[in-house]
Amino acid sequence: MANINAGPFTTRPDITGTFGVVASTHWLATAVGMGVLERGGNAFDAGVASAFTLQVVEPHLNGPAGEVPILLFDQRRGVPEVVCGQGPAPAGASIGHYRDHLGLDIVPGTGLLAATVPAAFQTYMLVLLTHGTLRLRDVLEAAIGYAENGFPLVERATATIATVSDLFRTHWTSSAEIYLPRGDVPSAGALFRNKVLGATYRRVLAEAEAGGGGRDAEIERAVRVWTSGFVAEAIDGFSQGAPHFDVTGRCHSGVLTGDDMARWKPTVEAPVRLAFGDYEVLKPGPWSQGPVMLQQLALMTQFDLADLSPNDPRFVHLWTECAKLAYADREAFYADPEFTPVPIDTLLSSAYAAERAQLIDQDVASLDLRPGTIDGFVGAIRVGQALAADIGAAIGVGEPTVGRLETDRESAPGWNNGERSGLVRGDTVHIDVVDREGNMFTATPSGGWLQSSPVIPELGFALGTRAQMFWLDEDNPAALMPGKRPRSTLSVSMALRDGAPYLIWGTPGGDSQDQWNAQFFLKHAVFGMNLQAAIDAPAWHSEHFPASFYPRAARPGVLVVEDRLGDDAIKELAAKGHLVEVGQSWSEGRLSAASQAGPLRTAAANPRGMQGYAAGR
Repeated sequence: MANINAGPFTTRPDITGTFGVVASTHWLATAVGMGVLERGGNAFDAGVASAFTLQVVEPHLNGPAGEVPILLFDQRRGVPEVVCGQGPAPAGASIGHYRDHLGLDIVPGTGLLAATVPAAFQTYMLVLLTHGTLRLRDVLEAAIGYAENGFPLVERATATIATVSDLFRTHWTSSAEIYLPRGDVPSAGALFRNKVLGATYRRVLAEAEAGGGGRDAEIERAVRVWTSGFVAEAIDGFSQGAPHFDVTGRCHSGVLTGDDMARWKPTVEAPVRLAFGDYEVLKPGPWSQGPVMLQQLALMTQFDLADLSPNDPRFVHLWTECAKLAYADREAFYADPEFTPVPIDTLLSSAYAAERAQLIDQDVASLDLRPGTIDGFVGAIRVGQALAADIGAAIGVGEPTVGRLETDRESAPGWNNGERSGLVRGDTVHIDVVDREGNMFTATPSGGWLQSSPVIPELGFALGTRAQMFWLDEDNPAALMPGKRPRSTLSVSMALRDGAPYLIWGTPGGDSQDQWNAQFFLKHAVFGMNLQAAIDAPAWHSEHFPASFYPRAARPGVLVVEDRLGDDAIKELAAKGHLVEVGQSWSEGRLSAASQAGPLRTAAANPRGMQGYAAGR
């Protein structure tokens, strides 16, 4: 095992104590989670309370109609578990309807057609029922309070609202009523309220508590209220009702129904595992992109890292080439395994990693998309048509190619040039909790962003758009089918060390999630950085492979790096053939992490974006 140390610089200390720790992408959610621990709740109570708070305070990154993967370790059960909170395609969502009837060749990135079954609420209720200790009121009251009484809106939320303000005024007027108070874009830091959402959760709570019977009965009634009561009725009526404008430039009604919501339940699954030195790394299955991180790690074990360092351009190059191969396999093979066989054992095997690693030239960047060949499985890759300018125009031309980004792409609305049609990139949030008993909760909630779809007037939130990750191509493993889960980008991570639960971590970032997740783990487990140092270190991501979001474009060879990587390293990467885009100093990822070792509990959070914080004692 590496000797864990802080390294040369960290923005903050690791937060370490013995009582418990919470880290998340927003300081209010971290404070709420820590408050739950202080009042006697466990990690699962705290995680659920933090998650509901994030729906309110980061509405541009997640919402009540979104989805969430959760990885947890309950000391009473003694085994890690994945809770799949990814809703499937509705019964009316078929390739025939979208492609043949509506004339689409790709699922729209906004609007009603892209909705999968809302999954977050039921998933949190399952965790609370089976692992938590507190009552429903105890985990909902903070979120209700912030929705009704207000919270300071972060700058990135106001920037997102500004980007879609004309869309709201012209087409999505129900969204304008909430997010354009008095007709204006709210200012960063201003007190913002979503009283309709607060009233929705207050009514759910009231109906859940009305029947008596104790904690479990309340939670079960809340699920029925959500999936068969007034929430499902409002969603059904809105989805099936008047057509609404989407990124195609046309208006469409949705296919999601109340029956879809009533039928669906979250599932508990065993995680996918990979041995890595003293560690065993755990991820959700191939309905997520989770195993792609394990593939990256398996490929990295084929190379000697002893003489490298996290900022060494040789390490960045080697990691990038491994990521390209792993993500090519993601595109070629990953899908909902309940519908499509996925050769996961082969993809994570040492023999396959050794075979694939032979494709990597340690001096030359590949510009090809190269999925593996596995008997009995089709490994073709499809790439959508880009809306953005071509690579040469976007980053400049010349040999070697290096371009500088003028803005932080994570926070720049409309960076993909889609605002003319209402297309705005969404993102995600993250939570990590470890309590004094050693219970661990890690979740990456997403979907149902304010910019994804028009607000449902009676409920105060929008539907999600995760169905855009399906392909309208019957031969693709991720082809759209009723009842099928989309191959999500959402991912959570857990690592055992010497067989004991040790580390949980994650980040927002779409396709980049498991790139930054892999970098964090290698910096910690191989190069010995502590949690905060591994988060703070310069980071990067590849855009070589097809994106999971509309319009599903790939940018072969493009490598985006923080300028803190250094001019010499950047020049060397360009000399190897990478098309390097240089971003701002603190622009890559929003990681948080938590760990336990003996009686100690430790957490760290990302300074990027000035929102994430860790707390503990």
